Amino acid sequence: MINGKRILAVVPARGGSKGIPLKNLRKLDGVPLVAMAGKIAVECELIDRAVVSTDNEDIAHAAETSGLAAPFRRPEDLSGDRIGDWDVLNHALRAMEQIDGTTYDIVVMLQPTSPGRTKEHIEATLQKLVSGDFDAVWTVSETDSKQHPLKQLTISENDRLAYYDPRGADIIARQQLNPVYHRNGIAYAITRDCITRQKTIKGARTGAVITDGNLPNIDAEIDLEWAEFLLSRHKSASGST
Repeated sequence: MINGKRILAVVPARGGSKGIPLKNLRKLDGVPLVAMAGKIAVECELIDRAVVSTDNEDIAHAAETSGLAAPFRRPEDLSGDRIGDWDVLNHALRAMEQIDGTTYDIVVMLQPTSPGRTKEHIEATLQKLVSGDFDAVWTVSETDSKQHPLKQLTISENDRLAYYDPRGADIIARQQLNPVYHRNGIAYAITRDCITRQKTIKGARTGAVITDGNLPNIDAEIDLEWAEFLLSRHKSASGST
């Protein structure tokens, strides 16, 4: 709870995945991704209730071992790869308010595929949401200038190369580029009103917490290898075993 507001954490973890089968059960340092997200959620004292939204019994069990609750199952019509985050969070919020007989003021989404999070990331996101009177706050990372939109290209049907944005033709040095950011999945804090009334996870007033460092986002096997490397490097630097 923060400033009297009750907080529900939702870890979305469906069973289907085209890139990596049962991706949310894949392990880093011997721990399933869904359980890594659950462990951090449970450690965050600001969170009143932490649950997993899944359609898979094995994922539900792994989540429960980390301290997450799994009191409902996501229906089939919300388990496809084209279902948006709002649909999942709205369902989880409604289900948990009915189960718990209470109203949650804030929902924070923690994606298992972003295992670089700390509880400080979550706390900073929640604090900014409340102190800044935002509808939502997302964690973001600065995009490498090599991937800047003004440096992107397209190839037409007649095999012609063109700038994605015509303004890219004027870019000579990276110093000309204004920073751009991408969502990193570490934390999304959203007010109940934003979900239930605005029906979006990016409300009219949405702020950002910029997170530093290398934060893996797992969509493919190479991302898991990268995450393992970052974890091993962190353990070596901290002297842990």
